[in-house]
Amino acid sequence: MNFDKQYYNIGFLDQLSYKDTFVHKLDPRAKIITTSLFFFTVISFSKYEVASLLPFFLYPVLLMTIGEIPFMLIFRKVILVSPFAVFIGIFNPLLDSGQVFIFQGLAISVGWLSFFSILIRFTLTVSTTLLLIATTSFPGVCHGLRQLGLPSLFVSQLSFLYRYIFVLMEETMRIVRARNMRSYGERGKDMRILVRIAGMLFIRTVERAERIYSAMLSRGFQGDMPSLKRYRIKMADVVFTVSILTFLYVFRLYPVTRILGGFIQGVFS
Repeated sequence: MNFDKQYYNIGFLDQLSYKDTFVHKLDPRAKIITTSLFFFTVISFSKYEVASLLPFFLYPVLLMTIGEIPFMLIFRKVILVSPFAVFIGIFNPLLDSGQVFIFQGLAISVGWLSFFSILIRFTLTVSTTLLLIATTSFPGVCHGLRQLGLPSLFVSQLSFLYRYIFVLMEETMRIVRARNMRSYGERGKDMRILVRIAGMLFIRTVERAERIYSAMLSRGFQGDMPSLKRYRIKMADVVFTVSILTFLYVFRLYPVTRILGGFIQGVFS
């Protein structure tokens, strides 16, 4: 049952995309553009920046709040893939041992700063990507990319990759259930059986891919995935895009956290 649960958990983000909030109604192109610019802005900071990245959490928090996306859902998915970011930056404190003073004589290794910076960037980019899918749906994202002028071959491959993940998992579920019905206890769970299951899954996947491709060709497929839903840029899309661009411009070019910190320190002193 755990495999079944994980299968339905993958498509839950697409289920959230059918909500009727302000963010969900926005044109996919507006959300793709703002998300892409958000990515470029976040990664444009130097590797030792930590405090300057913190205000950018306002963007995913805003999307979660207005879009009514459960915080714990996004948090669990970010934690699930976080070991990749930890592995990338865990050796920074050992390789980059320089010292920097951060507060009233308190020194810290610049390696730790770069490590925390990697974790923050990773959290910002992954959470924003998940929120883009949760408020747009993956097919909506692909349709928006196509309208923005990306090659149809790339967009079609991206759409097929996502769509047939579920087909592959359904086939895997059938094989695993058949194995469970024919085995008891720990029987049928050794490496030899798992290798056979993987081989059977590969053969079935290739055969199904050939059948699907033949069916698509017989229905006139020419490399593009048309959509029945039509999107138009509205005033709300323009306001949303301009607001986010202003937010990114201000927090990237001006040391907002430093100014705010100096103001708070002046008040309390």
